[in-house]
Amino acid sequence: MALAELEVYQSRPIAPTRRVALGRRDLPVDPAPGFGGILLGGVAAAFVERIDADLHPDLVRLTHQIEQGFRIPQPRLRHRFQTDHIGLNRRTHRLEAAGEGLGLHLDDPPGTAAAPQVLAAIYAAGQLPLESRGPVMELVRKGLRWRGAVEDGLIDYLTGRGSQGGWISAGATDPVTWAHAVLGLPEGTAMRAAVQQAFRSALRDAHPDHGADTETAAQRIAELTEARRILLAR
Repeated sequence: MALAELEVYQSRPIAPTRRVALGRRDLPVDPAPGFGGILLGGVAAAFVERIDADLHPDLVRLTHQIEQGFRIPQPRLRHRFQTDHIGLNRRTHRLEAAGEGLGLHLDDPPGTAAAPQVLAAIYAAGQLPLESRGPVMELVRKGLRWRGAVEDGLIDYLTGRGSQGGWISAGATDPVTWAHAVLGLPEGTAMRAAVQQAFRSALRDAHPDHGADTETAAQRIAELTEARRILLAR
């Protein structure tokens, strides 16, 4: 099942002018960075190593400029960003539910240029609502720091979950529903006071000083903290 999708249009290899454009986007970012942010960070991470290292600082500068709403002179990284798709090749990248976790499905046949994919991820993040743009762009920058293959733990690196638990590693497709369940709150509870009270009560019960299992305490506390963050960010 697709959880997020990014459609990228890029110049054909024989085209004299290098161009990039955005197509269809399904980028859920509530609460930010959401599945959309994970996909954009994953696209940036998967392709950045194939871009000349001398251009990496310009990519990072571009993320900050777009995040702050600056007008972006074109071209950037020798590619012109445009809205017209005519004459361009399409690539479609997806974040999908994979068993109990998440998986990146990248459209990367031989000859795919890396720069348009990374630029598209950055430009797509810049077109998100202002309240989501910062957390998503931070995840894109985290992706730009990645060095390695997608299968080498990229998803865990982006989400920061790994063995610590959370809605990602739990395989949940709805973080808000997962957060309510973790804190033992009825679905739809949104009052800050109720969330904080449930968090403090569950945190006390999860602490080894109150009889909880020492071996599972760290993961349980991490889950409670993440659940509180999700509900308070709404």
